[in-house]
Amino acid sequence: MELEEDMDLLDPERLIQCPFVKQHQIRACRFPYHLVKCKESNPEIAKKLATCPFNARHLVPRGDLSNHIMKCSDQALVEQDVVSRFCEPPQEQVKDGSTWQAPPCDEDWETEVSETSKSAFVWGVPNSAINSTTSGQTNSLPSRMRAPESLPYTVSCRANLEY
Repeated sequence: MELEEDMDLLDPERLIQCPFVKQHQIRACRFPYHLVKCKESNPEIAKKLATCPFNARHLVPRGDLSNHIMKCSDQALVEQDVVSRFCEPPQEQVKDGSTWQAPPCDEDWETEVSETSKSAFVWGVPNSAINSTTSGQTNSLPSRMRAPESLPYTVSCRANLEY
């Protein structure tokens, strides 16, 4: 019987009554989103309700909060979690909650920059032709084609720059 009740609590399709507007019946999977929207739509009611420290889905009248805290079913889950963390050996505890470690880095960006800056970019000429003086070809075009000697337009930088 208790197992069936626990399974029902985990059902994402079960309906939960909205604490702001009692006529609202919301599916459990949508309930947190509904609480945010309904709280914004009903600020006067929201001022009268307090949030349970054990489960943010529990909104109770401010006067009843201490009574709710004493009886909240989620209190046992939080206490169980605290006790289990406290009882673990210290070497197994992870301080920030993450066990991820960065892989070792074999890259040296300084040498990569100095290696690539030795060759300058020249339009139509491959890098191998710039670095080697034995190459008879002066551009990357096939021998039956030639590069134009001038561009079809002129660019005047001085005319555009006025101080």
